[in-house]
Amino acid sequence: KPAERARYKKDSMPDNYEEILAAAIQLRREVPRRSVEQIILILEMEGLVAPGILKRPTLQRHMYQAGFGAEHMEVYKEARNSSSKRYCKPHRMMLVQADIKYGPSLPIGKDGKMVKTYLSSVIDDHSRMILSSEFYDNQEEGIVADTLHKAILKYGHFDKCYFDNGSQYVAKQLTTSLSRLSIRIAHAPIRSGKSKGKIEKFHQVVDDFLAEIKAKKVETLEELNYYWKIYLEEYYNNKAHDGIREYYLSIGVEIPKEGISPLQEFNRDTRPLTFLDAEVVGEAFLHHEIRRVDKGGCISFQGKLYEAKTSLIGQKVEISYDPASKDTVIIRHPNTEPFEAVPVCISGYCNSEKTPVPSMQTIEPETSRFLDALAKQHKVSSKKKADAISFGHYKKEVTN
Repeated sequence: KPAERARYKKDSMPDNYEEILAAAIQLRREVPRRSVEQIILILEMEGLVAPGILKRPTLQRHMYQAGFGAEHMEVYKEARNSSSKRYCKPHRMMLVQADIKYGPSLPIGKDGKMVKTYLSSVIDDHSRMILSSEFYDNQEEGIVADTLHKAILKYGHFDKCYFDNGSQYVAKQLTTSLSRLSIRIAHAPIRSGKSKGKIEKFHQVVDDFLAEIKAKKVETLEELNYYWKIYLEEYYNNKAHDGIREYYLSIGVEIPKEGISPLQEFNRDTRPLTFLDAEVVGEAFLHHEIRRVDKGGCISFQGKLYEAKTSLIGQKVEISYDPASKDTVIIRHPNTEPFEAVPVCISGYCNSEKTPVPSMQTIEPETSRFLDALAKQHKVSSKKKADAISFGHYKKEVTN
């Protein structure tokens, strides 16, 4: 049997070893990536220990036993850099979270082809109530804007929204739309699902709904959203939420035995809702582009011609449009009132009813002002010639 080996002999260590160990731990806490060799080198250069006294295995073992090994520091670093710590805003509409989740595949494509659906949702951080949620047949940025648009129209302005780093949530158009309404945007750390715990927890509820939909054998997107709306209003928003109970217990507030539902918590909040004008919200979520009016008084937009005004020929105009309905665009120019433009329809005959603006119409003249001016000038020129001195008569008198 091998003899037991004494790993830690105080007589072989410096008298101030506890102080040296504390200094080494402090160096590791300052920069967790520092190796034991670097820590020993720093201690030697600072004069805290003589060169060659500290050995890497010994110091490494003692630092690990104290809870400051390389593995421990990696865990501490991840916890410090992560925003997954529990938090909850004290009032409604202070912060909302939004995310997209995969939905079921439905035969809604051409010839009954199966198409994947996607659920876009917006949840209030404080009450956990769903402000807007709907299934779509795509996952473009337009579905996120549509979901937020509906949430703002129904419940009013919120201070801040919390997104992940998906392409739909970092799109320039979404940032512009929310900034027009004075709504700030924050993004979760990359690959940090825990940071959006409330919306991720809600997605577990969505999984239960999808299981029921599979049994229901839903085949249309309209039917899917119909049952989803009922599920939210009759079940989720009216069911006691454990997260709300946990929040109030953490701050020492008692709640009823039956608990509090997201709808109850949202409605009993003392913070008033701030509703916005529907036209202001609609204008904020419109897309804006610049176009030049051609010689025919039209603009080109996504392969189609839209009829503008002839008074704007050659001018740059701003067009606003709803990506969900591009049949009508709004044209703006500083010299004219905003107006709607529709795609040009080419008929079998020329439309003679539409005439240019008065400033560009031709006028039937009563006379030729150019010829009148030339005639007047001719009279002046003829008079000058008539007033010239004649020397013929003068020569005759001298001869006589």
